[in-house]
Amino acid sequence: MQWAGLSSPATSPAPTPAAWVGRRPRTARWSPRPPRRVVLAAAASSSSSSSSPDANSNSPGSGGGDEERGEDAAQMEKAAAFLMRSQKYAMLKQQLAVAAQFEDYKEAARLRDSLKSFEEEEPVLRLRRLLKKAVEEERFEDAAKYRDELKILAPHSLLRCSSDATTLGIRVQVRSVYIESRSQPLKGQFFFAYRIRITNNSQRPIQLLRRHWIVTDANGRTENIWGVGVVGEQPVIFPKTGFEYSSACPLNTPNGRMEGDFEMKHIDKAGSSTFNVAIAPFSLSILGDDNDEVLL
Repeated sequence: MQWAGLSSPATSPAPTPAAWVGRRPRTARWSPRPPRRVVLAAAASSSSSSSSPDANSNSPGSGGGDEERGEDAAQMEKAAAFLMRSQKYAMLKQQLAVAAQFEDYKEAARLRDSLKSFEEEEPVLRLRRLLKKAVEEERFEDAAKYRDELKILAPHSLLRCSSDATTLGIRVQVRSVYIESRSQPLKGQFFFAYRIRITNNSQRPIQLLRRHWIVTDANGRTENIWGVGVVGEQPVIFPKTGFEYSSACPLNTPNGRMEGDFEMKHIDKAGSSTFNVAIAPFSLSILGDDNDEVLL
């Protein structure tokens, strides 16, 4: 299964999830020209006050700092354990796909059972199930407890693999999916595809000029990416119409998040100022989510 970039007006027949794959891209680059990249490493210290070893040495509550550091270390260990389990899950899924491709059905059955067992025992998936059930049954105290546990284990897991935001009448919907066939878990290479629908619900025509993405991996490393237009175009979107396209994002961890904005301008009046349209945060996750929503 391969991912390909494509774009289409909203008036054309709606693509199904299967239509997202298997097409040669007209232009499927992550950025149509070499983008300016800014990599922000995760900070090693949390505040300037902690930079001085004597900052809190004489304060009555200095012991609280040790407790906080201990809690932070425990959270980091849990996050690292989840990262390792996610990598194992990705390898199992890829091995299952290979076994099925070569018609090694005995091995495929074994790997299928391993995956099923993993999904039943994986703490993040178990907490998701408990959280969903608690919300459905209106046990909100339990739901809050499960949510807090998820925040510690895997903060990105609280995000859906889709988002929906409207700015000045411009609606941006996104849905991401993990592409096994383009990923190499053993090398720490994970490939995610996403489809975006931009709908102009305003009364004025607009043009998309530039894009800005903020990509954060599971280790907290953040990268800002800028580029002109999308998939090689700077589309004009008239009122009550839309524009759709597909693209992809490589990641060096099996989980992460994306968010950003589009720079646009109104084209019905000369000299109009540009404005930014938000792309709400969404998850990049090999575990996916329990949301069956697709962009229709």
